[in-house]
Amino acid sequence: MLKDQDRIFTNLYGMHDRSLKGAQSRGHWDGTADIIGKGRDWIIDQMKASGLRGRGGAGFPTGLKWSFMPKESDGRPSYLVINADESEPATCKDREIMRHDPHTLIEGALIASFAMNAHASYIYIRGEYIREREALQAAIDEAYDKGMLGKNACGSGWDFDLYVHHGAGAYICGEETALLESLEGKKGMPRMKPPFPAGAGLYGCPTTVNNVESIAVVPTILRRGPEWFSSFGRPNNVGTKLFALTGHVNNPCVFEDAMSLPVRELIERHGGGVRGGWDNLKAIIPGGASCPVLPKDKLDDAIMDFDWMRQNQSSFGTGCMIIMDQNTDVVKAVWRLAKFFKHESCGQCTPCREGTGWMMRVMDRLVSGEAEVEEIDMLLDVTKQVEGHTICALGDAAAWPIQGLIRHFRDEIEERIKAKRVGRGATVLAAR
Repeated sequence: MLKDQDRIFTNLYGMHDRSLKGAQSRGHWDGTADIIGKGRDWIIDQMKASGLRGRGGAGFPTGLKWSFMPKESDGRPSYLVINADESEPATCKDREIMRHDPHTLIEGALIASFAMNAHASYIYIRGEYIREREALQAAIDEAYDKGMLGKNACGSGWDFDLYVHHGAGAYICGEETALLESLEGKKGMPRMKPPFPAGAGLYGCPTTVNNVESIAVVPTILRRGPEWFSSFGRPNNVGTKLFALTGHVNNPCVFEDAMSLPVRELIERHGGGVRGGWDNLKAIIPGGASCPVLPKDKLDDAIMDFDWMRQNQSSFGTGCMIIMDQNTDVVKAVWRLAKFFKHESCGQCTPCREGTGWMMRVMDRLVSGEAEVEEIDMLLDVTKQVEGHTICALGDAAAWPIQGLIRHFRDEIEERIKAKRVGRGATVLAAR
């Protein structure tokens, strides 16, 4: 279990003062100018050594991502864009940072922007996050007033401006290039890559897009050292992480703990256990709605990290678990996700535009038992035609929950179809 002194987010539950003074009393903004004084290369090398992988879902090494930014400017400015869209169903970790510990993010933005030679950073916040935006903006204003941002930020000799941009509530804008389009005032539709944002991102300039948590942990990692951070978790899956538990647990929550802990331990220690006990567990979705579902028989020795989830045909995602007990109609649950992804598709790519609607309509029939058994394999075939054939990962996100359902709960779908068929037969006989 993570000790209190190893927690990066010291005000996750809002029990303490979230102002600049409160943040400083808990060790934030301590020696920020000295960290910047050590230079760009040192910061990026330390981040690489820490083993931090992006906390937004894809898990790409953060230090490596930063190193893709051009070392020398060709006349274009560089930008850091912080993805605070957090529209993935069941994911609610970044909002706690912005509500209760916003100075971790602001200080992280300053240091990360300096490391990438960016004098400006934009935080793109989800349209529904009204109070979070107010808390974040108040913290930014306070940082400007105290000289932590603006000209000669923190007395470091680096000029830095931080802006908050409010989205309009589209899930697709959580995809980094759609986010950039939206930030430029256009419709949120993903861009083709290459060019990658590090070459031509916001306004055609070198840009890095990082998740809120990925940036908020940076100052603490640099203060305490990469060895400290990488001492938690398994190799390639290191560090502390914000997790969330939602659904059929006794105590839904957001919490910070070490990577690579057993799924059961996280649910029982932080969530107070599954409703009705561990044996009442049916399945989980490990990291937000776009991850393939995993049944209970896979979870007794499951480990919550990137590699274990990938090896077991699911995904770690954002680390925010949806727990389902035995009362759950898992077919209906996945149908509801299919409906969500269909609604949120931007419509740019034909496989996703047509495929999400097609998958949802077949799921409609599976839920009611009106489908034929042969349609299960046909649906699986369509998910393969959507997955990997779109500009962004929304096609994959729509396909994976359905693939997980068919992989692990096919018998449940077939039983429903048979039961409906028997019911229809009985009705016909009665009519005769």
